[in-house]
Amino acid sequence: MAAREAAAQGGPDPLAHKYGDAPLVQSQARSGKVWTHVKDVAGSTSQYRTVLLRGRVHAVRGKGKSAFLVLRQQTATIQVTFFVDDVNVSKGMVKWVSNLTKESVVDIQGVVMAPESGKVESCTQQDVELVAQSIYCVSRSEPRLPFEIDDASRPETDFDKEDTTYVRVGQDTRLNHRVIDLRTPANQAIFRVQSAVCELFREALRAQDFVEIHTPKLIGGASEGGASVFKLDYMGQPACLAQSPQLYKQMAVESDLERVFEIGPVFRAENSNTHRHLCEFTGLDMEMAIKEHYFEVLDVLDNLFLHMFDGLNERFKHELEVVSQQFPYEPLKYLRPTLRLEFPQGIAMLQEAGVEGVDPLGDLSTEHERILGQLVKEKYDTDFYMLTKYPAAARPFYTMPDPANPDYSNSYDIFIRGEEIISGAQRIHDPALLTKRAVECGIEVDTIQAYIDAFKYGALPHGGCGVGLERVVMLFLNLGNIRKTSMFPRDPRRLAP
Repeated sequence: MAAREAAAQGGPDPLAHKYGDAPLVQSQARSGKVWTHVKDVAGSTSQYRTVLLRGRVHAVRGKGKSAFLVLRQQTATIQVTFFVDDVNVSKGMVKWVSNLTKESVVDIQGVVMAPESGKVESCTQQDVELVAQSIYCVSRSEPRLPFEIDDASRPETDFDKEDTTYVRVGQDTRLNHRVIDLRTPANQAIFRVQSAVCELFREALRAQDFVEIHTPKLIGGASEGGASVFKLDYMGQPACLAQSPQLYKQMAVESDLERVFEIGPVFRAENSNTHRHLCEFTGLDMEMAIKEHYFEVLDVLDNLFLHMFDGLNERFKHELEVVSQQFPYEPLKYLRPTLRLEFPQGIAMLQEAGVEGVDPLGDLSTEHERILGQLVKEKYDTDFYMLTKYPAAARPFYTMPDPANPDYSNSYDIFIRGEEIISGAQRIHDPALLTKRAVECGIEVDTIQAYIDAFKYGALPHGGCGVGLERVVMLFLNLGNIRKTSMFPRDPRRLAP
């Protein structure tokens, strides 16, 4: 009654200590408080328990003596109720809560209860709600957001409806305000999936006796050949950013590490404004010594990707479900063992389907890859396959020629949903042949002499590949644009934020 009487008389709110702006967190002390994650507040075991939550104000509405707040932490949301009771909640608290701006960070303590309505359909935690006892604002958001999180989180299927009035948040708007965009549940899940791919990649290769290495990204010459390099001045010397760790991972194999991998940045100065190209991306690279045949590498890659796909489907179901709620997709189909076709077989499938402009001794165009992916899916019921024995003219200078036909090479690409994710091969480990191929491909031998020298003192036959992390995630989730799987994309037109 004291709170009600004080309010009626216009006096100070005796419950004012239960709400308001928290002091600035400056690491002055540790209180011993224990915070619970919103996703962990669920089920009958949580009921009647007092918990402390920290999250963002996702939505809030107040009316008279009550207020309802949706608290969001990453992909989880919970409803918090405020009813004037003169013990924990006053009219002043309800008014203060009602004026909180969306995206503000708050600490809320309360009792977990079953909702009177049975279920809170608008939240992920549907069978519980929090009856608030106190609330403090840790950091207040500006009142005007670049866009609403609800708009940025809206399922793609909502826009397929006729006469829709929903607001679509454009890609450039999202990327210009990426910190806000990354708060959507789907983006939270996408980058957990990306993290999982790295985790599973490491896991699978470490189990097969691979060593993780870290190679230079500042180099003296092009690592892939061609002109698509970012050039820079290195203490008065010409240099460039590495297009891949290719040369160094080979040198690591010849240093008797034998099986190596790296997860690191890759730079390509290609003016390609497409749905699948970036100027900087994360490369998942591996290289290994072989005994007799480059199919030994494919065996490792087969195990690697099956482990990766199985791991995502089994251990990250929640994240996949969250992504599919906004971006519905068909789960990836793959075979055991992975389907392997030779390049001439792929060409024959395209020609039989009446596809024009196919070059039997050239590379496949993006459109031809897409069509071949459809043909493979129809014939073999798989979205994932390997294509071996590529034409030599379509591969880098260090690719081992096919001994039976010099027009072809001991190389391969790997595809997901009709798009290439891996380009790999057996490498040339003979220095004379390597020098000859470099000259034929127009590479200045002086710039890669240290690389060639690495094979002069007894060289292990070897092969490997490079995988684009962002492309793997994009295609596994069938997202349609690589910018959705790059946290802060770098393409020919974007260098910020």
